[in-house]
Amino acid sequence: MVTLKGKNIHLRALEPEDLGFVYAIENDENIWEVSNTITPYSKFLIRQYLENAHQDIYEAKQLRLVICKKGNSEAVGLIDLFDFDAKNRRAGIGIIIQNEVDRNNGFGKEALGLVINYAFEQLQLHQLYANIGTENKASESLFTTFGFEKTGVKKDWNFTNNAFHDEAVFQLIKK
Repeated sequence: MVTLKGKNIHLRALEPEDLGFVYAIENDENIWEVSNTITPYSKFLIRQYLENAHQDIYEAKQLRLVICKKGNSEAVGLIDLFDFDAKNRRAGIGIIIQNEVDRNNGFGKEALGLVINYAFEQLQLHQLYANIGTENKASESLFTTFGFEKTGVKKDWNFTNNAFHDEAVFQLIKK
C-alpha cells in the first residue's frame, strides 16, 4: 500500500477505521458541488467501498489517499487520482480538506505535490488533469502553483444553487 511522507503531512491508504471520516466527507452537502455528488451515501456503501480499497490503481482505476497530519493518524482530507488511464498515461486529480480550520495551512499544497511526484515518477504518467469550478479561486490558485494550465472551459457544466456554473479543465503535462 502507498504511504507518502512530507514535511507536515503523510498520505496513507484508506483503512476500515476511516468509515466515519469518509462518511462525513461524502455526506457534507457543502462540498457536493466539487465532488459532483447529488445524494447521500450510506455507511453500508462506504463500508463496501473501504473493503475494496485494497485494489491497486490498475484494477480500480482510482487511488484515494488519506491526508494526515505528521506524527499522528488524524485525517484532515482526501486526495484522489481517478479516471486512471494506463494506456494514455493520464489521470484526473482531486483534493478536499474537510474542515475550514485545516484549510490554508499548506496541507493541500503538500499533499498535491506528493501525489504529482508519485503519479509522474512511480506511475509514469504523462499528464494529470483537474476539473475546477471557475468560481473556486482557491483550488485554481493551488493547482496553478504546480504548473497546471487552464486548457478549456465547459460552459454551464454544473447546476448548483439553482444556477448553471462553468467548470475549467486544468492540465499538467510532464516535461
